[in-house]
Amino acid sequence: MDSLLFILLIGLAGGLAIGLQSPMASMISQRLGTFESVFIVHLGGAVIALIPMLILGSKLTQWKSLPWYTLGAGFFGLGVIAAISFMIPRIGVAPALIILLAGQLLMGALLDHFGWLGLAQRPLDGARVIGLGVVMLGVWLTVK
Repeated sequence: MDSLLFILLIGLAGGLAIGLQSPMASMISQRLGTFESVFIVHLGGAVIALIPMLILGSKLTQWKSLPWYTLGAGFFGLGVIAAISFMIPRIGVAPALIILLAGQLLMGALLDHFGWLGLAQRPLDGARVIGLGVVMLGVWLTVK
């Protein structure tokens, strides 16, 4: 099992990546359009992902074994980039990211509580509700 420190570092690295990607995608959207931004962001990611797939091998040929609804994940990427592109020029990067994080936490709590998408069920208890409330207070303080 991975150590908690390693997991935290990976999470922080992912958060830093989101913090950099968001204003870049917003800049593309402002200059070219939302669909163009989504296309460029996903194409760039696809090209970069292709390199290790070619070197290390890939299971991409097994895509038909995935549940049908997982193939719509890119649709949500469109929603994320559209939201980022709309919010950042209006309220700034930090407030936009904290609002997106709040939405992620709410969805995560629902997914955990109900065990949707085949995930392990982790019921929403009082401590988690308080934690979500503190985050929502932080969101409000950040954007007000």
